[in-house]
Amino acid sequence: MSTSSPEAVKKLLENMQTDLRSLSMECKKKFPPVKEAAESGIVKIKTIAARNTDILAALKENSSEVVQPFLMGCGTKEPKITQLCLAAIQRLMSHEVVSEAAAGNIINMLWQLMENGLEELKLLQTVLVLLTTNTVVHDEVLSKAIVLCFRLHFTKDNITNNTAAATVRQVVTVVFERMVAEDERFKGIVEQTPPVQGNTNRRSVSTLRPSAKDAYMLFQDLCQLVNADAPYWLVGMTEMTRTFGLELLESVLNDFPGVFLQHQEFSFLLKERVCPLVIKLFSPNIKFRQGSSSSASPAPVEKPYFPICMRLLRVVSVLIKHFYSLLVTECEIFLSLLVKFLDGEKPQWLRAVAVESVHRLCVQPHLLRSFCQSYDMKQHSTKVFRDIVNALGSFIQSLFIVPNAGNPAAVSAPAGGSGSGTQSTVQGGQGTGGVSGNLTTQAAFEYRGTWIPLMTVSVQGSAKATYLEMLDKVEPPSIPEGYAMSVAFSALLDLVRGITSMIERELAAEEEAAAEFRETHPDQEWQPQQGAHMVWEEMVNACWCGLLAALSLLLDASTDETATENILKAELTMASLCGRLGLVTPRDAFITAICKASLPPHYALTVLSSNAANLSSKAYSIQGQSVQIISPSSESHQQVVAVGQPLTAQPQGTVVLTAKNIQCMRTLLNLAHCHGAVLGTSWQLVLATLQHLVWILGLKPGVGGALKPGRAVEGPSTVLTTAVMTDLPVISNILSRLFESSQYLDDVSLHHLINALCSLSLEAMEMAYGNNKEPSLFAVAKLLETGLVNMDRIEILWRPLTGHLLEVCQHPNSRMREWGAEALTALIKAGLAYKHDPPLAQNQRLQLLLLNPLKELSNVLHADIRQKQLESVLQILQSQGDSLGPGWPLVLGVIGAIRNDQGESLIRTAFQCLQLVVTDFLPTMPCTCLQIVVDVAGSFGLQNQELNISLTSIGLLWNISDYFFQRGEAITQELEREEEAQQKQAKEKGETLNRPFHPAPPFDCLWLCLYAKLGELCVDPRPAVRKSAGQTLFSTIAAHGTLLQQPTWHIVVWKVLFHLLDCVRTSSTTADKEKIESGGGNILIHHSRDTAEKQWAETWVLTLAGVARIFNTRRYLLQQLGDFFEAWEVLLNHIQSAALSKNNEVSLAALKSFQEILQIVTPNKDSDKAGDALAAMGVPPVLIDPLSASGPGRPLVRSDSLVERLTRYNGAELQAPPPGEESALEDSALWWSAWNTWYRTGTDSTRPPSGPTEKLSFIPSQPFLTALIQIFPALYQHIKTNFSMEDLKKLGVILHGAVSVPISSDASPFILPSYTEAVLTSLQEAVLTALDVLQKAICVGPENLQVMYPAIFEQLLLFVEFSCKPPQYGRMETKHVANAKYNQAEWVALNYVPFAERSLEVVVDLYHKTACHKAVINEKVLQSIIKSLRMPLGLKYSCPSESTWKLAVSSLLKVLSIGLPVARQHASSGKFDTMWPELANAFEDFLFTKSIPPDNLSIQEFQKNETIDVEVVQLISTEILPFANFIPKDFVGQIMAMLNRGSIHSQSPSFTEAEIDVRMREDFSKVCFETLLQFSFSNKVSTPQEGYISRMALSVLLKRSQDVLRRYVEDERLSGRCPLPRQQVTEIIFVLKAISTLMDSLKKTQPENVDGNTWAQVIALYPTLVECITCSSSEVSSALKEALGPFKDFMQPPVSRVQNGES
Repeated sequence: MSTSSPEAVKKLLENMQTDLRSLSMECKKKFPPVKEAAESGIVKIKTIAARNTDILAALKENSSEVVQPFLMGCGTKEPKITQLCLAAIQRLMSHEVVSEAAAGNIINMLWQLMENGLEELKLLQTVLVLLTTNTVVHDEVLSKAIVLCFRLHFTKDNITNNTAAATVRQVVTVVFERMVAEDERFKGIVEQTPPVQGNTNRRSVSTLRPSAKDAYMLFQDLCQLVNADAPYWLVGMTEMTRTFGLELLESVLNDFPGVFLQHQEFSFLLKERVCPLVIKLFSPNIKFRQGSSSSASPAPVEKPYFPICMRLLRVVSVLIKHFYSLLVTECEIFLSLLVKFLDGEKPQWLRAVAVESVHRLCVQPHLLRSFCQSYDMKQHSTKVFRDIVNALGSFIQSLFIVPNAGNPAAVSAPAGGSGSGTQSTVQGGQGTGGVSGNLTTQAAFEYRGTWIPLMTVSVQGSAKATYLEMLDKVEPPSIPEGYAMSVAFSALLDLVRGITSMIERELAAEEEAAAEFRETHPDQEWQPQQGAHMVWEEMVNACWCGLLAALSLLLDASTDETATENILKAELTMASLCGRLGLVTPRDAFITAICKASLPPHYALTVLSSNAANLSSKAYSIQGQSVQIISPSSESHQQVVAVGQPLTAQPQGTVVLTAKNIQCMRTLLNLAHCHGAVLGTSWQLVLATLQHLVWILGLKPGVGGALKPGRAVEGPSTVLTTAVMTDLPVISNILSRLFESSQYLDDVSLHHLINALCSLSLEAMEMAYGNNKEPSLFAVAKLLETGLVNMDRIEILWRPLTGHLLEVCQHPNSRMREWGAEALTALIKAGLAYKHDPPLAQNQRLQLLLLNPLKELSNVLHADIRQKQLESVLQILQSQGDSLGPGWPLVLGVIGAIRNDQGESLIRTAFQCLQLVVTDFLPTMPCTCLQIVVDVAGSFGLQNQELNISLTSIGLLWNISDYFFQRGEAITQELEREEEAQQKQAKEKGETLNRPFHPAPPFDCLWLCLYAKLGELCVDPRPAVRKSAGQTLFSTIAAHGTLLQQPTWHIVVWKVLFHLLDCVRTSSTTADKEKIESGGGNILIHHSRDTAEKQWAETWVLTLAGVARIFNTRRYLLQQLGDFFEAWEVLLNHIQSAALSKNNEVSLAALKSFQEILQIVTPNKDSDKAGDALAAMGVPPVLIDPLSASGPGRPLVRSDSLVERLTRYNGAELQAPPPGEESALEDSALWWSAWNTWYRTGTDSTRPPSGPTEKLSFIPSQPFLTALIQIFPALYQHIKTNFSMEDLKKLGVILHGAVSVPISSDASPFILPSYTEAVLTSLQEAVLTALDVLQKAICVGPENLQVMYPAIFEQLLLFVEFSCKPPQYGRMETKHVANAKYNQAEWVALNYVPFAERSLEVVVDLYHKTACHKAVINEKVLQSIIKSLRMPLGLKYSCPSESTWKLAVSSLLKVLSIGLPVARQHASSGKFDTMWPELANAFEDFLFTKSIPPDNLSIQEFQKNETIDVEVVQLISTEILPFANFIPKDFVGQIMAMLNRGSIHSQSPSFTEAEIDVRMREDFSKVCFETLLQFSFSNKVSTPQEGYISRMALSVLLKRSQDVLRRYVEDERLSGRCPLPRQQVTEIIFVLKAISTLMDSLKKTQPENVDGNTWAQVIALYPTLVECITCSSSEVSSALKEALGPFKDFMQPPVSRVQNGES
């Protein structure tokens, strides 16, 4: 019910009347005036009520009168009356019926009561009602009322005091509320208020409205009072306390900030009065230092007074909170003071209230931002915000470092103090998974022995102070231990929370605006406001150092999970904020702190320590407050949950992880997971730490890079408690999710992540060098994981990712590189299998990018890596083989990148891949890759680790060539298309197309590459490979060569075949001659292959044969090439060098090849054989014209030597031959080239070594020489037309040389017949055949050829001499074969006898045919024959073989029977003059040989031989002597002397008695004698010459007889009784017989035919004969008888003495 309703008014009137009645009753006796007044008052009221409609207004008008009785009643000072009056007055007031005047009266009355000390509480009540119900009290009245209340506050009564205090507070509030209301009323009216001058007269506040003036005066006086000055307005104040004044000031400032902000007058008061006052009052606190003695300073220092100080701080808080914008400078001072109060030297209570004040600031982020803008960002200004944070930090540090005085760490908090102080924190919310102890320990911080409990001091985000509210305390309270720490801790957390949430809200708003802007203006760049960013950055920069220092310390000291969680959350939000603002250093610093906290104390981790070093070098001692980042304490009382090994280069034993470490680790994971995008370079810190934790916890990477709990490989194994065991899967899961979430990072952040992982991995690699410790695979595993989840944008991270993994693959630590390879290959396989958009088939670049690292792996030397690489290739082939397309070159490159140092298993794996490719994928790959396949297959052939693979790969090459053959068409087309495209490109770039074997067509090039590869394999060091490759090469050329275009053959011949021959020749000639020991003991090597040289010989043989065969079979094709002649020459050159090689196998094979290529002839008109040969090879004869292909201007003659030769033979300048003959010319050139080769080969191979030959270099084998010589007849057929004498001589030299070559002793049993058989070796046969061919050709050839006969004779005769004088081969010692024990002599001379004898027969035959030829006569062939026969004839029994001299004799007889008639016929020409003496010597050497018959010669044999001698003498008597007149005189004389000698031939001394008659060669002597005598006394003396011969013969004979007889007589006389030697007796007997024969002859002859001298000689014998009579031998006597008998005819003198025969 309102006071103005009719009922209320009625009630008021009634009550007033009742009050007045009561008053009059009370005062009836004692105070009559009062009674009267009361009664008149009743009348007055009634009158008013009756007269006025608006009763209340009327009452108010008359209120002075209405109130008067009650005032008088109060004046009685009677308690009962006074109470009654006061109640009535209050009732009037409450109905607002008191006028201004009445109010003044009431106040005056109350003042008196107050002075009399009556009804104090009622007074206060009355004043309050008066001032609150209406606004009639103003100015002095108001001031009096207020003073009254103040006065009552200082009474002796406690209740009164407190009531008065409350009243004052309310009154002050009312005054200001009135002003606010007044302002409200005048709000619409704009006034021009003159600016407040700094006037000294504080009272002339003329510009203010009434209520405002009151408020102003009141506030001004409050300041005066607190400052202990006299008030201006509150007159009558007697006493006042500062504490109360400060409280009032604080309440006004706090409740009515608008007043001060809107009215300049009030602002002025703030600046001019309040701030100086506060600063002045603070001074004792500032100066005071705990424990400093006052004696040092002259004036005693006022001690800080808790109530004032605390209230001052409250005022300051309010000032800062509300009037910061007005009092910028002042606030700077206040804040600096506040910071100072936190100093350790200040009393504990002061620090506590200061920290509470700071906390109040910390929950107001916008205020903090203003500080930052006003101070920290201004030049030359205190960095207030930074100082506050740093001070908090230092404060916390000081609590740990300086133990609380009087509160040692061990004592728990006292039970009193704050109600919340001693309670332990309930482990709610975040603490659930925490410490699993059985006791809930008190939450606390503990650091280096200092233990500080933690209390719940305020709800998060509000600063509920405890000590700032202790307004009733006069003495400083005792602060419970841990209180200050707890407040500071909350302050820190609130500060972080406030700042971060404020900035993040603004950032989010800005990002939204930016997004909107981009949508509306897509073409424009969004410009953020710079100012805001600068403020944010400055705030963070200012506070992070202090925050970090404090938080790190707290984190280290925290023993409570919830507290730890809060600290970590603060660090995490700061790190994230710094990241978002791009402040790298602070971001890294916070992250480092979390990282360090995750690891065991003092854990050596370079990333962190270096980072910390960087941080500590920054200026952290800010304005004299050193903020140390305190290093973690080791004696932490945490629960240990894991023990593991540190991941460091030098193992340091084990390290322990506590529950807190794990908690920090989870925060770290959380940071990385939720704020990965802002981590940037600090990924490195995060990941390094995680890596170490993972290591200590023993997590090992599994498939795909996820980490699973695994056992450590070495060292004391990781020990984990059950608590952490349950956590591990979670941690490992979060770790994996962390990297999975990398797919949501933007590209830049992703790159940061990859870079960090890479450098982490580099570090792990560094550490794993040089020891075999298990390496950390964390980084590699996570790189793999990150790659796999970001497959959709793999391009952007592929290069750094794979580049690094490739480095890992080269690491010496096997486990490390194994994982590198695992990761790399897994990524490549995943990349190829991933469904990219566009698909790989259309994105070649990406495909190549993905495959490239696979290729790079080939450069790694470690076998395990290559194994992995090749296994992946195999898998890729099996899964993606069909879709590799442009990736084939890379894949093939990988397969082919094999090296010999890699071991077999690698090569085997690679080869499996290749086999797969060749069997399955040739059709699917681009044809341009076929060449690479060939190269790769070739390289497998060339590897030397695994012979079988080499051989199989040659098989693969054969398969590939088959594939080429079958798909030729398709391949050709595709390659040509490709070629065109490339040429076009090359032309555009202005380059030339560069491919092997250009300009052959591309398909041919493919073949050429194949051939070239096989060619390389043909010179492989291993014989088996060479053999296989050689067979394959020649087979492919034979089988598929038809596909090649003609010009390509040119390349095949020169670049492939001849090149191969060159290489083989070089290798063979330089091959090692050392014996190869049997390979590994299980493979036996045949002796014919037991040196490298012998093995190469086989290769050379195969190669040469192969090339020769190609020349043979493809001759018609090759001849159409322009340079067939050069090719022919080169081939011949190769054949020659092979033939001359020092290896029998090679040389023989070379000749076989020679024979092979010579069997073919260019078809001539006369030789159908060649045509048949070609037809047999399946070549139609039409093709055989070699001219059809050659173009017109082709040079006809290709070598000077050829020109010269043709010129020489044709004797004319060579004209270009007419068209038809060109082929013949061509042909003859080829044949002559072949002849030259043959000649050079022959000469070189048969030339005997010069110089001494202890170590003989090489002697060609018989089969070789045989083959060589056998080639000649065939060759000769083609060159005979121009075969010259010179050529014949050359031939002769070779034949002679060949025959002279000895045989090595170990080969002789196979070549030589046993000595007893007279058989020719095949070589000798061949030699004779060659000569035979020649002589037959001469025979049928033209006249001019016959000049060659003598040369042939000469050659044959040389051979004949071999029978007695085997040829020397250089200075070589050879043993005769008969005497050679096979093991002694190295070389054995052949048995040349059969050969010589055969040659002799040939000579005889030939002479038979050619004796009359002019050349034969002119060249004195007969003489040569005789001269040659002289040797065997002379040696006779000394001949190596008996048959020799016998044959020689018979040959001589045959030759002479033909030749002598010719000689006689040409006697006059003198061409035979020299022959005769030769012949005479021959006869003499033979008939009177110096050789002695062998002892074992049987009588029958001897007689046979004698008949031969007799035949010779008969030849002389029939063929020579009868024609003496055609024969030179000397010769006849020689013959006569010979016959003479023969007629009295003495015998060899060795005959036995029995043989004597036979051995005397009596028949021979007889014949000689007879012949001699026959010619001596032949009566047909046709020429004086003949007679001369006879005379000469006789005289010789007689003279000889005389000598023998005389000597005999002499000897007999001397010998006395001893008989004479048998031979002498024989001789004398022979002489005697001869004499008797002579006597017979003389008897028979016509006397005129006998010369007188002869008679004289005969008669002269007589005396001598007579002397012999005394001899004792009966034989001699009987012979003597016969000799003396005929002399009886001389006993009478002759009739006539004419001497005839003298002419």
